[in-house]
Amino acid sequence: MSTGVLTPGLAMWRSVVERNVVGFRRQWAAFVTGFAEPVFYLLSLGIGVGSLVPVVVTDGGQEVGYAAFVAPAMLAASAMNGAIMDSTFNVFFKLRYARIYDAMLATPLGPRDIAVGEVVWSLIRGGVYALVFYLVALAVGVVESWWSLLAVPAAVFIGLAFSAVGMFATTFMRSWVDFDWVMLVIQPLFLLSATFFPLATYPGWAQPIVQATPLYHGVALERGLMLGEVGWGLLWHVAYLVVLGAVGIWATSRRIETLLRS
Repeated sequence: MSTGVLTPGLAMWRSVVERNVVGFRRQWAAFVTGFAEPVFYLLSLGIGVGSLVPVVVTDGGQEVGYAAFVAPAMLAASAMNGAIMDSTFNVFFKLRYARIYDAMLATPLGPRDIAVGEVVWSLIRGGVYALVFYLVALAVGVVESWWSLLAVPAAVFIGLAFSAVGMFATTFMRSWVDFDWVMLVIQPLFLLSATFFPLATYPGWAQPIVQATPLYHGVALERGLMLGEVGWGLLWHVAYLVVLGAVGIWATSRRIETLLRS
């Protein structure tokens, strides 16, 4: 945390981010390892299965290689992983064991500053994962469009939604056992958000359910940018993720205030 005098204002959340940067300054290797799982999936499924399924027809009607089809979904999963790791496990430790937020509330920092600061830190982590994955995708030649340059900035919206909702859910957790619920939610999202197959291949009754999930909107956004299927419809995905993130930050602020100031 900053050693200077804290002055009340809209940007006090920066002190929370600064504290996390200092806390991770000797753990940068662990910080970036979360992108590894999506890279392994890209190499094993995208390139391995891609040799058996050479062409996929996207929901936009474009024919692309399977590796190029899967790569945007893995980038979205990288952003999700980075955001979830920080907003659940790390936040729970600070909230229930280290009591860091109790100490922060003894300063001019408020619940909203804590919520925004932690979400911004999760965005940074998710953005780093997305950037590293994008560079890997470039290196293996599965990037199809110059629009893909916007894929990493777009990953910020994915991180925003998952970090805000993840932090809100964490405020309800009572022990480490409750984190089994996190994995119970994340794994189906990862496998069934039009990640490995086009939405059109799902049964008709399942498509609205898939379209209601946040990772689907992240995958559709990244896939549109990385494959060059760009249209006004991508703004709908951005709006979904932004609204979910804003509601999550608001709800998290209320929960922190209830837990620590009641």
